[in-house]
Amino acid sequence: MKTLNRLLNRQAIAGLALGLCALGAAAQDFRIGFVNTDRIFREANLAKSAQTKLEQEFSRREKEIQGLANQLKTASDKFEREAPTLPEAQRVARQRQLVEQDRDFQRKQREFQEDLNLRKNEELQGVLERANRVIKQVAEAEKYDLVIQEAVYIHPRHDITDKVLSGLNSAR
Repeated sequence: MKTLNRLLNRQAIAGLALGLCALGAAAQDFRIGFVNTDRIFREANLAKSAQTKLEQEFSRREKEIQGLANQLKTASDKFEREAPTLPEAQRVARQRQLVEQDRDFQRKQREFQEDLNLRKNEELQGVLERANRVIKQVAEAEKYDLVIQEAVYIHPRHDITDKVLSGLNSAR
């Protein structure tokens, strides 16, 4: 019985060792790539043109918001200077007016920021979809088994971001 157990244990160990060797050989053939999406969003021509498009689309509204901010600051400064000499009723009325102006400014600024963020997300989504197609092309052409876009650490030899940027910038 002991001999049979030893034989079975040896066979199990030999099978395990053989499996680990096969796994090791397969792991050597396993290719991993990494793409830095932050670099894609910063450096790809498509991302740069999307940023320019957004700036053009929102520049007028941004100037309006800045104008409102300047008006509010000017009115507030004027009120601060004149408040000590104003009659109580007039001071309270101007203070209410300033509060209303500030509320209106805050609302417009919030709406502007929400609209800008929505459009930015739409544009970046388009860039990401195009980048993912290029990533898939690179992965298939160079026989990568896995391509990741987020990692805590990645060895530079696995970084294929330059290849993806090149593919994105050459595709039109």
